[in-house]
Amino acid sequence: QHFVFGFHGHQVSEDIKTLIRDYYLGNVILMKRNVLDAKQVRNIVRELQSIAKESGHEKPLLIGIDQENGLVSAFSSPTAGTQFPGAMALAATGNPDIAYQVSAATAKELKMVGINWVYSPVADVNSDSRNPVIGVRSYGDESKEVTRYASSVARGLTSCGIAPSAKHFPGHGDTYVDSHLALPVIRKTRSQLEATELVPFNALIHGTPPIASVMIGHMALPDLTGDNTPASLCPKITNELLRNQMGYDGVVVTDCLEMDAIAEPLQGGCGVEEGALRSLLAGADVAMVCHTFERHVGSINRVYAAVENGELPYGELVTSGRRIAKMKDEFAGNWGDVLVRETEETFQKEWNELKKMNMELSRTAYQKSLAVVWGTEKLPLKVEKKKKLLLFTPTMESLNRAVDDPEGVLRDRLGRLRNTAGASYLGLASEVQKRVTTMRHIVYSSHEDVDKNIISDARAIVFVLRNADRSIWQKHYLRKVLTQSKDIPVILLASCGPYDLAGAEDLHEKTVFIATFEFTRNAFEAFVEVAFDGNEAQGCMPVSI
Repeated sequence: QHFVFGFHGHQVSEDIKTLIRDYYLGNVILMKRNVLDAKQVRNIVRELQSIAKESGHEKPLLIGIDQENGLVSAFSSPTAGTQFPGAMALAATGNPDIAYQVSAATAKELKMVGINWVYSPVADVNSDSRNPVIGVRSYGDESKEVTRYASSVARGLTSCGIAPSAKHFPGHGDTYVDSHLALPVIRKTRSQLEATELVPFNALIHGTPPIASVMIGHMALPDLTGDNTPASLCPKITNELLRNQMGYDGVVVTDCLEMDAIAEPLQGGCGVEEGALRSLLAGADVAMVCHTFERHVGSINRVYAAVENGELPYGELVTSGRRIAKMKDEFAGNWGDVLVRETEETFQKEWNELKKMNMELSRTAYQKSLAVVWGTEKLPLKVEKKKKLLLFTPTMESLNRAVDDPEGVLRDRLGRLRNTAGASYLGLASEVQKRVTTMRHIVYSSHEDVDKNIISDARAIVFVLRNADRSIWQKHYLRKVLTQSKDIPVILLASCGPYDLAGAEDLHEKTVFIATFEFTRNAFEAFVEVAFDGNEAQGCMPVSI
């Protein structure tokens, strides 16, 4: 019961069967790699639950998924769940009730396919605009606003029978290091944390109802703990701060222990198996290991050995097990609940009706999230017939393992990574092409120069940026384009974080700057409706730039 493991493939693998049958694994996480369509997910969840029941499990499995919406949407696809705006885009609507409606709609879809645990909301306050792992996954840079939206999302999920999980305790927002790659060190005192990072978590754990689970992150807080032990492995964070001082008695789950901050010795990590034991010793209830079967088995064996030799007191696991059982009773239900069988026709009909309704909500939410940072008076963009528009989109590798799907990127003929958002930008190009007679799509990169001849023939430009505040070459390329473009209209699009052009006041007169807060197809559709069709941008900026 004290582990949540992932597996590979669109069918139930032999590895996960073994873990459930032979090791009595009580919790499973589904990843984007497991999702093909709604019916397929429903079938694999039902099979997982059937295996657990046949293997003698007392209670059904908790089936979790990373469904924050926006750029972290493991269940969203045209054939599966509805794509909804992510955290910063929702905050840009200025309306926490939209966040509630979106999370409730997401919960209904997940419930239909048997998923009962979601690793959301993100309760991190994005204090550092350079943050490579949180960024637009946060509701903003003010703790009060993050609290409003995270609380609305948690209530929406809970109201529809899905257990939420506030993450990444005690706060991953004030760092420029990605814990997927290394250990972030946050140098803040207890009073500083209480003023910012802990505010949303405190509200969620004392909410009505208290949030069902909290995810502990992999970051060091030496001013609080006295050393660089990751929070996920530190008793001073889980047992002392979260449990004893803040009074939380729900389920605590770790972030994935296969992240380099824990797994990689070269980054100071102790290794996955040792990390699993140390996280439980620190006070976590559930250790998460998402990918590797050998590490799954090794983690279980390491913990079992620690119980046998007295290193991990069995009584602590019993107490922890009661918390897990309580959450299962509330959100997983009983065997009759999880193994109920409706006909394929009934499921498909109900799913289609729900998806149709949710797609309308999604469209409304995206329309309300789009923000014009400057240049509203220059919209919509008018391009005369037979005049050429240039669309520039950046080529760049991943800045964020949590966001970029390594299996869904564009690669060159040699298989090298070409563009981690390429498919989305092709979708944007398709939408723009529908609205102009002649368009040329230029994929620009750090090692290419601007073709003056191409620009001289253009009558309008849409220039897309992606986290250019951390990829300065995009700004340099943009400046070269603007130098050549003279007096033609230019729309600048921040397709992820809105910090791209902070301090660029000299561009205000010449350009329009629009933020979508994510590079999803849905966000780009809202963009072209404002940029070309005359729709009004209704969003506001949820962070300071």
